Order: sequence, then C-alpha cells, then structure tokens
Amino acid sequence: MIRLLPILAAAMFLASCRQDMHDQPRYKPLAASTFFADGRSARPIPAHTVAEDQLNGDDTVHTGWKNGEFDDTIPVPVTLSLLQRGQDRFDIFCSPCHGRLGDGHGMVAERGFHFPADLADDRSRRLPPGYIFQVITNGYGGMGDYGDQIPDVNDRWAVVAYLRALQLSRHATMDDVPTAQRAQLGAAQ
Repeated sequence: MIRLLPILAAAMFLASCRQDMHDQPRYKPLAASTFFADGRSARPIPAHTVAEDQLNGDDTVHTGWKNGEFDDTIPVPVTLSLLQRGQDRFDIFCSPCHGRLGDGHGMVAERGFHFPADLADDRSRRLPPGYIFQVITNGYGGMGDYGDQIPDVNDRWAVVAYLRALQLSRHATMDDVPTAQRAQLGAAQ
C-alpha cells in the first residue's frame, strides 16, 4: 500500500497538467495570417455594425469644436426639458464644488478645499459653450473630467444650457423680465 502512494500521487499530478488551453492556436494583434485570404489576423469591422456604447463622433455635438474653434452656440435644441435635465445633472455633479448657484461655494469648498471658479463671473460668461463642454468632458486645471460620470453628450450639453440660464438669472434685472410676467414676481409695472 505504501508503494502505491507515490504512484497514485504522480498519476494525479500528471492528470492535472493539461496544456489544452495554453496550446490553443491564436494570433498576436495585427500579426500576419495564412488563414484569411487577405493575410490579416485582425478582422475589419463588418458594415452596419453598431457601437456597444455611445459612439464618439467627431462632430460638434460630440467634441464642442466647430471649424477648428470652440463652438459659440449650443448645438442641440434648447427646450424646457433639456434645461430641467441640465439642472438635475448640475445639482448632482457640479454643485458639490461649484454650489447650487454656480458661485464656487459648494460643500467641497466649504470643507476646506480650494474654491472652484465662480461660473457666473464675467470671465465664465464670456466662455464659448463648446469650451465649457470640453471642460466638462476632459477637465481642466483642478477640475477632473466628467466624461465618464456624464457619458451622454446630450446631458453634458444640458448642463451647458442650464449653466447659461443660471448665468443669465444671476445677472438679470427687472428690465429683463417681460412686462406680462412682472406681476407674477410681485413687481410694479
């Protein structure tokens, strides 16, 4: 019986050492292939293939660029629902640092971190929307990129649209309010 133990152990060891998965035929990326007629191992993308996640196009909506410069307009239709979505995304992702008013007095700054930009100051109001979109997407200076946190480009443009509305509201006067709506605000006509 004692003589059989080493033989049994060796048999179990050899049975567990299969190389099937290690010896599979495979190609290194972009290596030549004799299997395919075109000689390439990397296969071209089939026609009409749909991207698994969001397609990153090179148009103005996806980049914020237009003719080699930052777009000075918002390239998606600005509607009430877009502004509401922008407010929602701003409150979630931007207000912790920039504050609900965009004044740079969010909770992060109030807890001792560096105060971020006041998004309603004159400099920020002069920035083209394409630049703001790019900063949201890729970050700048002390601000990290939010392209992964806000993956939908329409949501990023919604934040830009809401920010523009926020900037307008912070610098509006009663003269900017149409006469018919002044009564709703309790202002004299």
